[in-house]
Amino acid sequence: MQLPESLEGWLGLLEARHGQSIQLGLDRVRAVRDALDLPQTCPVFTIGGTNGKGSTCALLEAVLLAAGYRVGLYTSPHLLKYNERVRIDGRDASDEALVAAFAEVERARGEIPLTYFEHGTLAAWVAFCRAGLDAIILEVGLGGRLDAVNVFEPDCAIVTSVAMDHMDYLGDTREAIGFEKAGIFRAGRPAICSDPMPPASLVAHAEAIGARLWVTGRDFGFAGDQNQWAFWLAGGSRRGGLAYPALRGTNQLLNASAVMAACEAVREILPVPMQAIRQGFMLVELPGRFQVLPGRPAVVLDVAHNPQAAGVLNENLASMGYFPETWAVLGMLGDKDVAGVVRLLRDRVDHWLLASLPGPRGLSAARLAEILREVGVSGDVREHDSPQAAYQVAREGAAEGDRIVIFGSFLTVADVLAVVKAPQ
Repeated sequence: MQLPESLEGWLGLLEARHGQSIQLGLDRVRAVRDALDLPQTCPVFTIGGTNGKGSTCALLEAVLLAAGYRVGLYTSPHLLKYNERVRIDGRDASDEALVAAFAEVERARGEIPLTYFEHGTLAAWVAFCRAGLDAIILEVGLGGRLDAVNVFEPDCAIVTSVAMDHMDYLGDTREAIGFEKAGIFRAGRPAICSDPMPPASLVAHAEAIGARLWVTGRDFGFAGDQNQWAFWLAGGSRRGGLAYPALRGTNQLLNASAVMAACEAVREILPVPMQAIRQGFMLVELPGRFQVLPGRPAVVLDVAHNPQAAGVLNENLASMGYFPETWAVLGMLGDKDVAGVVRLLRDRVDHWLLASLPGPRGLSAARLAEILREVGVSGDVREHDSPQAAYQVAREGAAEGDRIVIFGSFLTVADVLAVVKAPQ
């Protein structure tokens, strides 16, 4: 078979070939990894959790780059283009690098079937190995224990939070989900948990395998006032006078302190000076995570798509100050707890502009409206064919002093971002 010569061609081929987007298990991915024969030559960080993964990845990447290291970062999903998933030295990977990596995986896999995500994960590893990096950061796609990134051996693993999401795959209790998240921990290696109340299953698994578990509030933590914050390590150092990270949101100190703990835990193999931590926290950027656009009315983009993330979004909106009215653009997938998300934000929103999302998992605006009625939302509720259409109505209706909040699925935020970033 003639292999595609463009990134678009590769993505189309993988989408057409592998209809099942989620297929848990490591045997196939491990076999192709071994066939690639690309040994691990630099420290690896694996980051999992229900919420906060993306922010933690971005903070860690920014800190390591500020320290002068060449860094690879693999995340998912992307917002506007696939290249965002594979970052090399602070920049999205080129089409050429990704095409070459996809082809190398294709040759190595032989007759072994791979899902879209698995092929992409292995391709990211190929691109990183070819780039001669000093550190690699891998974000878990789903769960941890059986996620494709778990075929690689982390020198440090971070679990950011454990909440109820992806229950069809990970279990219907927090303890079951916690065990799956803890699957990225390794014996004798640092295992950082920034969930203040980790499930007993996560702690028990870490102890059973002999991981070096550090839990926020017990082994490390933070304290702060309106102007600055401090990081502390049990029985060890305290770093004060820290500026708040450039990422907005009340939960970012949990993520930032986990990154500081990770840097402390691996300092013998990857030393990071305090100045690099300060600089990285100041310069970090991450689209779609409580991203507030310049101008008026205020526009907030957030990929909150489960109740825990919605609760954080609610707190962040409350801290923004007074706005006469809030306009919400909401689009979600059918396997999410839509009712749970809406309940947490219904008292914060005056106008609900509901957007249909494409694909088999996308909910229609009509179904979203039904769910809103079921949880007692009344008032201004409108249905639209797409997030872009809903956003246009919000822009036309919102007064200068109002606020527009776009949230729900990555697809919702991406659709609106495509308009915001389009040349005028």
